Amino acid sequence: MNDAQSKSPPPPESSSAERELQREFRVRLAAMTGGLAPEDYGQAWWDWFLGLARAPDRSAALAASAFEKALDNWQFAVRAGHGENPPTDNPQFSSDAWNVWPFNVYARTYSNWEAWWREALAASPDMPARSAQLMEFAGRQAANAASPANYLATNPELLEATRAEAGQNLVRGFSNFVDDLARLVQDRPPAGTEQYAVGEQVAVTPGKVILRNRLIELIQYAPQTGEVQAEPILITPAWIMKYYILDLSPHNSLIRYLVERGHTVFLVSWKNPTEADRELGMDDYVRNGFLAALDAVSAVMPGRPVHALGYCIGGTLLTIAAAALAQAGDKRLASMTLLAAQADFSEPGELSLFISPQQLDMLEAVMHRAGVLDSKQMGAAFTMLRSQDLLWAPSVKKYVRGEVDRPNDLMSWNADGTRMPWRMHTEYLTRLYLNNELAKGEFTFAGEKLDLARITLPMFVLGTETDHVAPWHSVYKMRSLTRSTDYTFLLTSGGHNAGIVTGPQHPRRRYRVRTWQDATATLPPDEWERTTSIVQGAWWPEWDRWLTGHSSAKLVSPPQMGNAAAGYAPLGDAPGEYVRVR
Repeated sequence: MNDAQSKSPPPPESSSAERELQREFRVRLAAMTGGLAPEDYGQAWWDWFLGLARAPDRSAALAASAFEKALDNWQFAVRAGHGENPPTDNPQFSSDAWNVWPFNVYARTYSNWEAWWREALAASPDMPARSAQLMEFAGRQAANAASPANYLATNPELLEATRAEAGQNLVRGFSNFVDDLARLVQDRPPAGTEQYAVGEQVAVTPGKVILRNRLIELIQYAPQTGEVQAEPILITPAWIMKYYILDLSPHNSLIRYLVERGHTVFLVSWKNPTEADRELGMDDYVRNGFLAALDAVSAVMPGRPVHALGYCIGGTLLTIAAAALAQAGDKRLASMTLLAAQADFSEPGELSLFISPQQLDMLEAVMHRAGVLDSKQMGAAFTMLRSQDLLWAPSVKKYVRGEVDRPNDLMSWNADGTRMPWRMHTEYLTRLYLNNELAKGEFTFAGEKLDLARITLPMFVLGTETDHVAPWHSVYKMRSLTRSTDYTFLLTSGGHNAGIVTGPQHPRRRYRVRTWQDATATLPPDEWERTTSIVQGAWWPEWDRWLTGHSSAKLVSPPQMGNAAAGYAPLGDAPGEYVRVR
């Protein structure tokens, strides 16, 4: 065999078979590791070990620290054993019950161990940032799991509660555990969520479905005022969530608020995909999602420019569509509002823990087998990011104390998850999170590269202070990517969901807001935060004033519901069919 023959690529069938074998291996590995890529953590440990090996002074300091903390543990235990009650300064153990032997010894020993663990896992100067982040994450999981506050035998408050109730709390807790396990096996929603039925207690703002295709239903909401603003609003929520987070109970429904303020509102309700939708990609979501909805709005209200709003990755989709429209010379958009949405993914926050070539290969393999990514897998990732607050503390409360939180509308919505098609989610994670193509000008739609600098619309961009999904520093980067000469950035208190769903009045909310009237002026995010004054209250009225200020002064009669002549006859009442699919 000559050299050319020996170096020829394998036939496509062999490549495909090899790829499928690799996927199968990844699927089985994911089952053993909880979906985490072991290569990432192995590399992180090796980087940490090498950094420690190259710094003998640091190794010596850690050894000295370990000796000091062990000595402190021993001295503390001796004093506590003689009846003294030396204080424990860890806030986890602030209750007086933890000042009694042997529980104060448990608390002190754990606090010292946790502090030393943080010292040991701290990044060395030459350690890669990602490895440092993964080691911190793994260390945090171990520390949370080891806390004596999480176990009956080592938590005096739990033991006292058990004694006071003669163990009835444990009986209730076991009943709660069995019920949750049964619901998990039977794929039923959590207990109590049934009191927030879609279309009955939540998602009750009146409207009509005027478009249904393979990906979306478009809802047109009924007017609540005699006259309305001339320009309609088209809302694109994220497809990783049911749309009715924006139409929860009447008192905190953004949709109801808008129609009661005289706006005509259209909203995209995404289909919950199944295995049959596995081949739907990002282009499909742009074309058959936002652009199809925009066509319908333009048919119902012809000649009226549209205020477009995108929430979370719905805002990313809106950004892609707006750039494509701008490059095509399409002038149908009047403005853009982005809520907790990213276009530059270079700083995705804690989600970057789950973004790497190895991690995405594993996730892609799992999705390829099922055709979709199940909402439970996404929920597990978010739980791990805040395991003490979202896993350990709720578990102790429910299964040991036997106490069940009364669900509210937001908790019920959060349990109503959606799936992700294999192709779309793989493209989304790889092209946007991993390669950051949109910010680099390399992202393509319909075969054409998109330039976000072509977006010159008036923009209202909102971030939330404690967002773990779309950190506000990342959301803030939108300013440098577009060329809007009318650009407003608002930062509100709260997180990714609660910061958005505030209601028009909220006694514990605050926000900062600033507008630029040119295409380039900006500030570093921390300086922007420091120099922008705080306003007490919810941000909804601020946005409503902005919308009104960017709309025609003259009010008009409400439009008809749909447009049968143009192919958009009402198909049924809101909230439609797609939102009910589990």
